[in-house]
Amino acid sequence: MNTTKATRRTTLALGLALALGLGVTAQASAGAPRSVSGKPSDNITRIADFYGAYIDAVTDEGSGELRDALRAHYLTPAFQKELDAWEEKEHADGVLRAQNVPLAWKVTDNGSTSARTEATVTLTWSAGQTSTLVVDMTRDSHKILHIGAKGVGSK
Repeated sequence: MNTTKATRRTTLALGLALALGLGVTAQASAGAPRSVSGKPSDNITRIADFYGAYIDAVTDEGSGELRDALRAHYLTPAFQKELDAWEEKEHADGVLRAQNVPLAWKVTDNGSTSARTEATVTLTWSAGQTSTLVVDMTRDSHKILHIGAKGVGSK
């Protein structure tokens, strides 16, 4: 009888240890909560917000109106015309400079002048391939005035 009790206790202790051990592993793999922050007065935040919303808009079905509204809100009127001409010629999305939609994006500050902010946007595609764009935004109106391989200052 004592052997049976000892076996039960060992089995219970082993089961409890495994259950607790798995619980700790599951909690550890969950990681810390993520956070994203920004300021409407910060051009890098605005460029990141634009690319995040724009990629969502072109990914979601039936959101052409949102795509157009984002362009109207974030791009200068002159650049919208330039982008339309580029898209007509290249048969691709001018904001993304591609026919597909990226899986992820990252915006990095390239510096500012008194008139504009320049940022590098890194787009991640399938199979981990990346491409980079340079985006220039006016400091006064917070509107994108250029997207391309090089910044406005490099033209």
